Amino acid sequence: MAINQSVAPATVILVHGLWMSGFQLGVLKHRLDATGDLRAVAFSYPSMSGCTSDHAQSLLQFARSLEAERMHFVGHSLGGIVILRALEQADDLPPGRAVLLGTPLQGSRAAQGLARLPFGKAMLGPVVQEECVECTPREWKGSREVGIIAGSIGFGLGRLFAKLEAEHDGTVLVEETRLPGAKDHIVLPASHTSMLLSAEVAEQVVHFLREGRFKRD
Repeated sequence: MAINQSVAPATVILVHGLWMSGFQLGVLKHRLDATGDLRAVAFSYPSMSGCTSDHAQSLLQFARSLEAERMHFVGHSLGGIVILRALEQADDLPPGRAVLLGTPLQGSRAAQGLARLPFGKAMLGPVVQEECVECTPREWKGSREVGIIAGSIGFGLGRLFAKLEAEHDGTVLVEETRLPGAKDHIVLPASHTSMLLSAEVAEQVVHFLREGRFKRD
């Protein structure tokens, strides 16, 4: 994936999902950095507290603190929603693209199932409750090109809380990752968590950030 370029690398802001802190994105960060034309940095937020608008504002503040001519965003799961909420609120950032990995953009059947259990809402936190349980249909109307990667290996905790009968990554249904207005969408053989370790996912992330589309044979 590495290429030689004399210009400064584009900045890629990585945003983690629920119950994570950011170090889980380390393998993906390493692969992006190894390309030579991308420089990945991690943004961390308290996924179990606060509200989406607060996290979006914190992400924007973090992004504006970086010196970059091009700025991309890559978010895993809930992190993808935080990215979209941030980009909906600002158009003053450097140009770039966004890739969302296993993000439940149209609600989450697994989260809705967990929320019905005792202490389920407390385990999910208010952001997931707002964005994935009590959510409305979502579409993208922004100018930044958005690509979405869904997983098809159904291994994950989500199966414990809901019947995931259609194609899924163990936590999020493929149909829940679709977003009207997005530039491209692809399904890869990965589970919800393993996509962070997948070389194929990383390769597709890089391809979309460079070309605005996913690589297909």
